Amino acid sequence: MKVTRVYSDENGESRFDEIDVPLFNKGEIGYLSESVAVKSLQFRKVPPDYDYDFHNAPQRQYIVLLDGGVEIETSLGEIRRFQTGEILLVEDTAGKGHRTRNLEKRERTSIFIHLL
Repeated sequence: MKVTRVYSDENGESRFDEIDVPLFNKGEIGYLSESVAVKSLQFRKVPPDYDYDFHNAPQRQYIVLLDGGVEIETSLGEIRRFQTGEILLVEDTAGKGHRTRNLEKRERTSIFIHLL
């Protein structure tokens, strides 16, 4: 399973990386990854005009996009777009941060899964 990671490099620049989370055949129940220890979970809604200037992630967390897309810009100017169902791992808790904005002018919902 593909997860896009947003992290800060040694110079504090935010960057993208791709992580492949291995899934293992567990028979009738499908394919599962190894368990990931988590601290807490939050549900989130943002308004249609959501456009959040450069900021750092408040903690290491997965973000699961439930509906609506998001555009993320790194401090180096790279821009990627993510759609409903995609998963992000944000780890740029220090450095120059990233910018986030809705792809469409509509309310967007997501889940934040805070990591230990």
